[in-house]
Amino acid sequence: MAMGKIRVLIVDDHAILREGIRALLSLYPDIEVVGEAGDGLEAINKTRQLSPDIVLMDIAMPGLGGLEATIEIRKQSPSSRVVILTQHDDSEYIFPILRAGASGYVLKKAVGTELVAAIRAVHEGGSFLYPSVATAVIEGFIQRGEEITESSYDRLTDREKQVLKLIAEGRSNREIAEMLSLSVKTVIAHRANLMEKLNIHNRTELVKYAIRKGLIPVDA
Repeated sequence: MAMGKIRVLIVDDHAILREGIRALLSLYPDIEVVGEAGDGLEAINKTRQLSPDIVLMDIAMPGLGGLEATIEIRKQSPSSRVVILTQHDDSEYIFPILRAGASGYVLKKAVGTELVAAIRAVHEGGSFLYPSVATAVIEGFIQRGEEITESSYDRLTDREKQVLKLIAEGRSNREIAEMLSLSVKTVIAHRANLMEKLNIHNRTELVKYAIRKGLIPVDA
């Protein structure tokens, strides 16, 4: 491995997209793809193992998604910085992921040079927002003001946010416990706490809330 290369981990649940991104990045001599992951849990583990400079992260993935994985990576591997690469430019996706600690946000429709610019900018300690994303952020602050920082979702702990998404996906308490290395009793406690904070009283309401927040995709 050459010295000074920007080491990148690609995270996306579609293998063909990972291959395309890998092929694109291979054209740039200052960037090296050191690994791939197909979901958030694998992304967390591979980031811990490989210590990449940049984690190129999709948002909507089965199991632990990009939001939950970003939260954990920023906790466990703070030297690895996260750049989101997604098709979503809706503020319901953008604000939670930026609050989770992502340093860049690029749309999949972007040209390769924009993706590479984002990787380089974030590696150098800066940040990067795709133009339409930057516009959405500005408009969101203007329209929503303090609501952005004071929403019920923001009062959830990181772990409660993870449990919320997995419940909304239909995972059982036991499945969630195994995925997050928790006891079933702890998962049940997190579930009760998050539902109380959100003033949600059943799973149907919780699923609707998760869709509105962009935590889980709406099936076509």
